[in-house]
Amino acid sequence: MKSIISTDKAPSAIGTYSQAVKVNNTVYLSGQIPLVPETMEVVEGGFAEQTEQVFKNLSAVCEAAGGNINDMVKVNIFMTDLSNFATVNEIMSKYFEQPYPARAAIQISKLPKDVDIEIDGVMELPSVN
Repeated sequence: MKSIISTDKAPSAIGTYSQAVKVNNTVYLSGQIPLVPETMEVVEGGFAEQTEQVFKNLSAVCEAAGGNINDMVKVNIFMTDLSNFATVNEIMSKYFEQPYPARAAIQISKLPKDVDIEIDGVMELPSVN
């Protein structure tokens, strides 16, 4: 059974996709960029501020799906400059507790709205018996 996850606490979809899709206990989260949900504008500041906003957005979608960011089992990080990887690690450690999710970090040439980072992933909700 497939259900669509949506929350106004994260940026609304700006294309033909959903914020997340839940199938059984697995939630597939669409990529989040550093948009402020209330304004749909890119957060002010540099890479660190963009990264913080992306994790806030991911957290909001995870909560709307019935879990939290620590239920994520796979995270894909897309950056326009891999030299920012240490910043991602530092900020990610504020949001995740051990055991950490599996992760990939990829440098790409361009992201929507010319942002510096986008993150998507997969979350596994705890089973309810």
